[in-house]
Amino acid sequence: MLAAYLRNDNDPALATAGVLSGGIFNIFGDYVFVFVFDMGIYGAGLATAIGAVISTLVMLTHFLKKSNTLKLVRPKHFMARLSQITVTGFSTFFIDVAMGILTILFNRQIMKYLGTNALSVYGIIVNVSTFVQCCAYSVGQAAQPIISVNFGAHQPQRIQEVLKYALMSVAFFSLLWTALSLFAPMLFVCIFMTPTPEIMKIAPWVIRCYGLSFLLLPFHIFSTYYFQAILKPRSAFIVSVSRGLVISGVLIFILSLINPNALWLAMVLTEIIVAIYAGVSMIKYTRHLSTQ
Repeated sequence: MLAAYLRNDNDPALATAGVLSGGIFNIFGDYVFVFVFDMGIYGAGLATAIGAVISTLVMLTHFLKKSNTLKLVRPKHFMARLSQITVTGFSTFFIDVAMGILTILFNRQIMKYLGTNALSVYGIIVNVSTFVQCCAYSVGQAAQPIISVNFGAHQPQRIQEVLKYALMSVAFFSLLWTALSLFAPMLFVCIFMTPTPEIMKIAPWVIRCYGLSFLLLPFHIFSTYYFQAILKPRSAFIVSVSRGLVISGVLIFILSLINPNALWLAMVLTEIIVAIYAGVSMIKYTRHLSTQ
């Protein structure tokens, strides 16, 4: 939450420093507390907690700067404001929730039709997908405050310029992760586990199939940020819920019934369907900005 305020108050560098400082401490703290001090799982939890405190303290220094424009005020029309915040922020909230929902749905169908080896490969895919989503978050969170400010200032040309660079960044991450999935699937396997012969036999094909969804995943996540920034929460809601539950959930169940191995294409088809709506909506709303 603090990082979001800092980005919108023209201090993204401090937000980055806060996140990095806490994360780096967590990495080294895990090693020191768990292995050096032999504190076990308690040590891992302690390192995470201290890391969070460090991040918070670093970011709080923003409020001591002369450049700080944030201050506490008594809210007016509190319930109406809360309702607006909830509606606007639900889509990006649901993206993270959807990751858990999809994992549960996939786990159930994989165990029912494909077995534990396939489930192990899916565990790798979930971790890789997290990295892909984080890359998309970085683009969305960087672009959103700039787009929001220019939307309020009625500067459509600036919005279109930011959108162009944001989509270029999204395309870069999409091509990067898709290419790695297609041409180096065993790289992911070897990073996360010591593969058995059974895993080595099925993993490349599975990762390549599912990895095709990475071509559109960053675009969908960025689109929710974009729609929120130009006050189109309905479109952001449709993208996040359709991708994270409705269309994906239906396809997971239907494809596994048709052919268990077709299950790996569920997210690919979902991303294609949602991309049509997201792309058309983005073009329509962006053109409409110039007429306002």
